[in-house]
Amino acid sequence: MAKGAPATLKTAVAIRHVHFEDLGTFETVLTAAGYRLHYYDVGLHELWTLDPLLPDLLVVLGGPVGVYETDAYPFLADEKRILEARLAEGRPTLGICLGAQLIAAALGADVAPTGRKEIGFSELTLTDAGRASPLRHLQGVAVLHWHGDAFQIPDGAASLATTPLCATQGFALGAHVLGLQFHPEVDACAGIERWLVGHASELAGAGIDPNVLREDAAGFGPTLRDAARRMLTEWLQGVRP
Repeated sequence: MAKGAPATLKTAVAIRHVHFEDLGTFETVLTAAGYRLHYYDVGLHELWTLDPLLPDLLVVLGGPVGVYETDAYPFLADEKRILEARLAEGRPTLGICLGAQLIAAALGADVAPTGRKEIGFSELTLTDAGRASPLRHLQGVAVLHWHGDAFQIPDGAASLATTPLCATQGFALGAHVLGLQFHPEVDACAGIERWLVGHASELAGAGIDPNVLREDAAGFGPTLRDAARRMLTEWLQGVRP
């Protein structure tokens, strides 16, 4: 490379299911690490146009549907096919909540309803593998949980974290695949009003007071933001060629 020439940018593609569940505080980390970010919005962009192997990093974000609802939401089958092709080639892939469940399903693991909602801020209990992973930055940090389904740990993957309501909060497959049931990316410092409005029916059905979530977001947001950014920074360093 000639002196003064710009470094080649890498590409990070995020599949987004609902507009407010975006990359959040992860955007600045990815940009600082040299990634150009692109969103594929379900219902706006055609998933068949996405080459599974082309992005340097694929992130599959959260959403209020279940992996098993392919009859009602056919795009889920498209995402699973994209992930199967990408995972077979060992390409760096990150899944958050629904995204992690889709990765687990693509790897042959079961995903099913837990029968209860885990919504709110609470700490993780890291496994030995979790404490040796980038998740170590989240030790003692209250993260946002927002799910009613859970994945089983795929064969060959390491279980990273648990909570009392969900024994499978994260997994890693080598250095290139990370699945997280919780939401470290949420920009809680800016408030989570879009989440509260977008999921108002779910909160009402679960009997959860949005005022509690709003207050917790303000209190836990700065610590979560900084810890999650450190976590992602370390993980990205591990997936570099």
